[in-house]
Amino acid sequence: MSAGCLVIAPVHAIEWADLTSGDASKGLKLALEKGSEIAVQLLGAQDGFWGNDKVRIGLPDAVSKSAKLLKTLGLGKQLDELNLQMNRAAEAAVPLSKKLLTQSIQNMSVQDAKVILQGGENSVTQFFASKTRTPLAVEFMPSVRQSLEKLGVVDQFNAVAVKLSGMGLLDKDKAKLESYVTSKTLDGLYFMIGEEEKKIRQNPAQAGSALLSKVFGALR
Repeated sequence: MSAGCLVIAPVHAIEWADLTSGDASKGLKLALEKGSEIAVQLLGAQDGFWGNDKVRIGLPDAVSKSAKLLKTLGLGKQLDELNLQMNRAAEAAVPLSKKLLTQSIQNMSVQDAKVILQGGENSVTQFFASKTRTPLAVEFMPSVRQSLEKLGVVDQFNAVAVKLSGMGLLDKDKAKLESYVTSKTLDGLYFMIGEEEKKIRQNPAQAGSALLSKVFGALR
């Protein structure tokens, strides 16, 4: 998904020259730490996904497209519960991202910082995705699978999948619900980090850091 994150204005040469590469890197790291911490807190709480229509995880396409038909077959309640519990699984998994996100920020190079600060509107999301998406998918998968099983979502999905498979609308053997939920969880996480980063960039003084004001002020 495309995240609306850091919109970088042209850098003014004189103001940028007043910044050391160390200041720029430290300022960006601080911003990313704040943004990622808030994003994890928001998404990791009850209704973090379910209550936010920007990141709420919808039903898989094959199920969603057949929802009307499935409801006529008496599966409306199961669909609603399935949808809710998928989001609950995402909310339970998100806190596991804190360690890897922090590591990626701490290991950020000056070159990484330069690319992000002078990049386009997707630069923050691209940085986090390139550094953490694959390992986070591995980290999230067992938690998502466990949550789905504990919440009874696997049984709910299987009941729906059996109906769709019987109608030739879904290849049940290829229906990997935990992979779908994991991917959507990561999409939501990166999106929210980008949203928090955008807020910090637009009003760095509100973040309560002189360094953030200095760094992001030079980008105005």
